[in-house]
Amino acid sequence: MSDTPITADAAWRALSDHGRVMADVRIDACIEDDPDRLTSMRHTIGELTVDCCKHLATAETMSLLCAVARAADVEALRDAMFAGECVNTTEQRPALHTALRHRGDARVCVDGEDVMPDVRAALDQMRAFCTAVHEGTRTGHTGARFTAVVNIGIGGSDLGPRMAVAALKPFHCDQLQAHFVSNVDPSNLSDTLSALDPATTLFIVSSKSFGTKETLTNARAARRWLADALGDDAVAAHFVAVSSNARGVAEFGIDTEHMFPMPDWVGGRHSMWGTIGLSIALATSFDHFELLLQGAYEMDEHFRTAPIEANVPMLLGLLDVWYRNIHGLQTLAVLPYDHHLTHLPAYLQQAMMESAGKRVRKDGRATCMDTSPILWGQPGTNGQHAFHQMLHQGTTVVPCDFLVAMSSCGDAAAQHLDLVANCIAQSEALMRGRDEARVRADLAAQGMAEADIDALAPHKVMPGNRPSTTFIYPRLTPHVLGMVVALWEHRIFTSSAIWGIDAFDQWGVELGKQLALGIRPMLDGADDGSKARDASTAGLIDLVRQHTEK
Repeated sequence: MSDTPITADAAWRALSDHGRVMADVRIDACIEDDPDRLTSMRHTIGELTVDCCKHLATAETMSLLCAVARAADVEALRDAMFAGECVNTTEQRPALHTALRHRGDARVCVDGEDVMPDVRAALDQMRAFCTAVHEGTRTGHTGARFTAVVNIGIGGSDLGPRMAVAALKPFHCDQLQAHFVSNVDPSNLSDTLSALDPATTLFIVSSKSFGTKETLTNARAARRWLADALGDDAVAAHFVAVSSNARGVAEFGIDTEHMFPMPDWVGGRHSMWGTIGLSIALATSFDHFELLLQGAYEMDEHFRTAPIEANVPMLLGLLDVWYRNIHGLQTLAVLPYDHHLTHLPAYLQQAMMESAGKRVRKDGRATCMDTSPILWGQPGTNGQHAFHQMLHQGTTVVPCDFLVAMSSCGDAAAQHLDLVANCIAQSEALMRGRDEARVRADLAAQGMAEADIDALAPHKVMPGNRPSTTFIYPRLTPHVLGMVVALWEHRIFTSSAIWGIDAFDQWGVELGKQLALGIRPMLDGADDGSKARDASTAGLIDLVRQHTEK
């Protein structure tokens, strides 16, 4: 990729000029004026349909965006990632999470060495462990079968598995309940353990470095809880680790034979496809975990081989750039109309904002473009009675992603269609809106007096022209979930490539954690260095010390 920002390229200037023309265009007019729009703006990959028809974009828009992608060498950068090249430039690493779900026979190399034998060995280890737990041949210290598994991690070691386990609730194994602990707030762990039996609880300590403070603090507290009930000798039977630090694992008291390895070339937020997904496989079965990998692999193959004009993750990443940089829209809402996708917005929030929340380009220079949108959301229909008011009538335009299954995993088919109707209606209402003439006519038809219509009509007008994407699929299965999440990963990669940033590092995570290490001793009086802090920070430290000294 060139060190020159994409904004200096003729393709970007053409897109910017086109953006000014599109400022007065309406989405519904784009649909009416283009008889081929359902073909050109609706894409199907296997079971997943991605409807982009309700975007403020024409065929010319998409052509100009594709030209920008070519000018930014997105395809070459994609190929470099799949080839195991060092695309994480600040940490001098590949970003080869796609290898974790690779289903083909081809070699996948890092520094000339095929990594697939190790990937397959880790999967075999996971399968054997899951089988032993599910069949009851791997038990706790007392010989009792495990009925609960607690994943202790944070960030990518928590958000991905937590999201997937909730999403795949209809596929859970009856005999094993999965729980997640991530917050260093002791309430998170104590609330989780309060309903569990130490004799039937299995812990997974998920930390690549086995040095993450929050994770180890919770893990040590869990170890004390278990040892208090069953003795120190029980730890080895009840704890396993997902890590690359064998020494740290052994020092904790976990047999390294029960350590599931994490490759150095997989970042935390892309790690649920490998051994970090152990809790997913335990909660649902290893066969279902493999279906998750298969769905992701099929999306990988689409992203790797499809031309830009038909490459769905690339097109969505380009639309994110279109709204963020050409139209100045700062946020993106993810609105799954599926209770089981409750944790998807939080998971994608990390995927987007930790990857693309950068102010410096790969070459070390400050970017001249806005980068990551602020991603937020929650499941429908609750959101309709909360923040959808702002989506429809607020002064901030928010592009929305809707996700919905056409049929339920349960038996309430008619009620599920109520949910689907709400999802489709919201995307239509955001696009269409309601103008004042229509509002006035409706109120007049209700017999309202003219003066009352004058007073009320402005409050019922909705401008519309709010863009959205709808992801729709037959039902939410492990295979479909794998496709959706992998699509998002590649979508973020595409927009990051346009912005010229490193999508795989996260140096901004470190500063607060480093400062916390210095503040902690000050809170119990072991260090009086608070006076060297700014007045506000020192004041907060003193306030806590006064409270704890009472």
